[in-house]
Amino acid sequence: MRALPQGITTVLNAFSGLFTLPTWQHIQVILTGAILCQGARRVSSILRIMGMSHEKRFEKYHRVFNRARWNSIMGAKILLGLLLQLLPSSFPILIVVDDTIERRKGKTIKAKGCYRDACRSTEKTVIKCFGLKWVCLMLVVSVPWCQRPWALPFMTILAPSKKANAARGRKHNTSIDWTMIAVRLISRWLKRAWILIGDGGFACIHLGHACVKHNVMLVSRLRLDAALYDFAPSPAKGQRGRHREKGERYTSLKQLASNVTQPWREVEVDWYSGEKKKIRLLSGINLWYSAGEKPLSIRWVFVIDPDKDNEAEAFFSTDLSLVPEQIINWFVLRWNIKVTFFESRAHLGMETQRQWSDKAIARTTPCLMALFSLVCLFTIEMLKNQTLPILSTAWYNKNSEATFSDILAFIRRSIWAENYFNDSRFDGEYVKIKPEQWETLLYQLSRAA
Repeated sequence: MRALPQGITTVLNAFSGLFTLPTWQHIQVILTGAILCQGARRVSSILRIMGMSHEKRFEKYHRVFNRARWNSIMGAKILLGLLLQLLPSSFPILIVVDDTIERRKGKTIKAKGCYRDACRSTEKTVIKCFGLKWVCLMLVVSVPWCQRPWALPFMTILAPSKKANAARGRKHNTSIDWTMIAVRLISRWLKRAWILIGDGGFACIHLGHACVKHNVMLVSRLRLDAALYDFAPSPAKGQRGRHREKGERYTSLKQLASNVTQPWREVEVDWYSGEKKKIRLLSGINLWYSAGEKPLSIRWVFVIDPDKDNEAEAFFSTDLSLVPEQIINWFVLRWNIKVTFFESRAHLGMETQRQWSDKAIARTTPCLMALFSLVCLFTIEMLKNQTLPILSTAWYNKNSEATFSDILAFIRRSIWAENYFNDSRFDGEYVKIKPEQWETLLYQLSRAA
């Protein structure tokens, strides 16, 4: 095993208790290789980049994912604890949730299904693809190298398709069901209030009740045709029978867009890319009802964007005391999860792994998503004694804000320096390194190119 910088080992030691000693040694090799790799993140590619192409017992590194005993849920708990240390005491715990499709084919991949490809589909054309659905939960954290908060993954859950569950005789859980399971787990870990932010796919009354039960505030998008009702009137004295759960039907949000008699307000809110935006909004407190569900008390916010031909959108929160502007500001932060998905595919090789074992499939993608957060934690720890170089070009000025490619290059450079140059002898302006180290470094750089 090659030496790792002190900043990396300090963070990694928090996870050592999850594994046996042999598995822990293999984990460190795999993690280091996954950081140094370019392109596909397969075990074979990792062994090549680590100079272990002639390792006869190469199968023991595959067994880390398909056979070794370790608990990924406990790893998520430890990772969340490390990420929470980055939050200021006054900053709320904002956790964003979304699902993503990992495009995978193959008869042996049992959990795959046919889903709508959100990246390739448009409003008029729906394109579907085969793959695995993952429900990802990420903590919104302010990082020292960027003004924009980052969404750092700590829990990624595989959601098998309905057809796959039917073939195994299992009850099918939707993305909402898996999210409710995650809400119960995280609330048990935190033992305090926190905020869950999701897009329109997570605007569900059932999920809202589950969040209220576990002291969690749900912030999401609301359909313009949502059935909103007034609160039920107090029952008459001596009235028998079941009391009403809701009052009269409230005016449709679509009709409110053209109603100038409503108390509209023009406010300035935080918008994407750190900008400020002026919008018109209308807010109220009502019951959200759907057949078969108990009505949910929500604060809804109806927003009209004057810059987009008065385009209308609606949002809601299960916390009735929350101000409308704060609901919008928090929902805007949800977009950071999309950036994390993009960076994971571009720089960490997501969708390039080729495991076929059920256990390996359920572990590799969560490990790659967790690697995104680990790289950020490594960088924060190492910045205590170093400075972060920002790679800028004449055609791309980053305005002193680092991207994920910058911090990944920073960690790679630190690993290379620790292994190839710390024990080198200096002779004037020249550095002498061993021939085998020089060949390995050239191989890594040529593979990167």
